[in-house]
Amino acid sequence: MEVVRLAEQVDRKHEDGNEKRIVKGLGFVGIAADANAVEVDVKNGKIIRINPLHYDRRYQPEEFRPWKIVARGKAFEPSMKSLIPPLSLGYKNRVYSPNRILYPLKRVDWDPKGNRNTGNRGKSGYTRISWDEATDIIVSELKRIKQTYGMEAVFSQSDGHAETKKVHAANG
Repeated sequence: MEVVRLAEQVDRKHEDGNEKRIVKGLGFVGIAADANAVEVDVKNGKIIRINPLHYDRRYQPEEFRPWKIVARGKAFEPSMKSLIPPLSLGYKNRVYSPNRILYPLKRVDWDPKGNRNTGNRGKSGYTRISWDEATDIIVSELKRIKQTYGMEAVFSQSDGHAETKKVHAANG
């Protein structure tokens, strides 16, 4: 299936002034990138809703040559729309959440090169820092941990947070 052609067709069919429908892969994390095709309705640059991609807007079931299994008197066959996990459908809420952190923060009484004031965790406030400063802190902390405790002390997890509900190496 050519998702690009389908996306162009969906856009032309739905576009209305500042509102348009975009076909997008909704795997918002590294391993699952573009895992689930969805239709995202956008108005004035903001997400209005996220829906499964309906293949039958452009294709007939016969064009897919779908499989069909008949067992115990019931027929099972693929849906004509993408099957996406509920968490992905609610992703709009994550994007516009008032609790979303939009920029790096550092605890006001924490100095990565000096006094860390670990007793104040969860008590003291935060101050906004630049992305460059945040990156420098992360790099220096990784180096410090490696030098102090060895490379085994750094745990790197790269998984899809199970957003796509697919089993893969890091999540399976």
